Amino acid sequence: MISKAAIQQLSAAIFEQVVGYRRHLHANPELSFHEHQTSAYVKGLLTEWGIPFTEMADTGVVALITGALPSEKVIALRADMDALPILEENDKPYASKNPGVMHACGHDVHTSSLLGTAYILNSLRNDFAGTVKLIFQPAEELLPGGASIMIREGVLDNPKPQHIVGQHVMPLIDAGKVGFRSGIYMASTDELYVTVHGKGGHGAQPHQNIDPVVIASHIIIALQQIVSRNADPRLPSVLSFGKVQANGATNIIPNEVKIEGTFRTLNEDWRREAKRLMRKMAEGIAESMGGSCDFNIKDGYPFLINEEALTANIRAYAEDYLGRENVVDLDIWMAAEDFAYYSQATAACFYRLGTGNKEKDTCYSVHTPRFDIDEDALKLSTGLMAYAALKQLGN
Repeated sequence: MISKAAIQQLSAAIFEQVVGYRRHLHANPELSFHEHQTSAYVKGLLTEWGIPFTEMADTGVVALITGALPSEKVIALRADMDALPILEENDKPYASKNPGVMHACGHDVHTSSLLGTAYILNSLRNDFAGTVKLIFQPAEELLPGGASIMIREGVLDNPKPQHIVGQHVMPLIDAGKVGFRSGIYMASTDELYVTVHGKGGHGAQPHQNIDPVVIASHIIIALQQIVSRNADPRLPSVLSFGKVQANGATNIIPNEVKIEGTFRTLNEDWRREAKRLMRKMAEGIAESMGGSCDFNIKDGYPFLINEEALTANIRAYAEDYLGRENVVDLDIWMAAEDFAYYSQATAACFYRLGTGNKEKDTCYSVHTPRFDIDEDALKLSTGLMAYAALKQLGN
């Protein structure tokens, strides 16, 4: 029987190694669908440890660790590998060497942690039953999302996992703690691209033009009513526009205006209906004001749901491994994650790894140039996932 103490001892023994993995990955970030060096780094360590793997989705890696004891149970553990197009502002020895590219969402932490988990599980493979599938996934940050591609290519088959678990950094939670939420947790996300067509001309002669700036303004304000007047007030919905491009001048009315935004919610039926209503309203407003409107929607990730039974189990294992005082509740998070694709396909649990520490100045939000972690979080990220996987497999 594998003891908790044995896993904690292994986790402590490889802590410095995992810190090294994380710093190497942080210093060498790669954008979505371009994680070639990162993939090679992962494959090199798996090869060194004698863990078999296959390649998927071009830069993805899927490894299997099968226990020596008989069992048909399979659990998958997932980490994402891509970075963001952000110029890092941290003055650290492991800061990004690729200007304009940064691990600002902690995927270096996820990948290095799963590598550490792989090392632990591989060291214990003679003593446990079942199979652990390790998914090192590309392109979480860019539609259509690496998860959707890997699922399409069969990552959840041969062998088919009954459960999948993922962890994600959270600077709002202190290092040494983890957070859980059962049921619906993260939002769907769709990208909106709107082009409003009018008739440009001199700003002093608006009566001779069809002003797309005014039309676009009406559309932006009116679309907010889709959320405030049509959505069930008990259902979170977010509609935000972050880019409006007119390319006119103080005295020039342009021919067109481009608008870009995002729509997020937690219900697939309402998601479909809201997009239908938005397109209908925008096109109607543009036509009524003499212009026209191209309303294009790039469908994004679905909402993420944590299966209740599995999440209750993983939370209980975390309380056992870390102490109940180090496990906290999470609220709904309107950000999106392509782990949601896994959660729509099988029983899933996606929890948060605390990385914040005010004294170490690691409380900056993800997706910002100053994001960094308290690396003490790596003391528990590897062992906890190994412990949870083995407990869920019945060991």
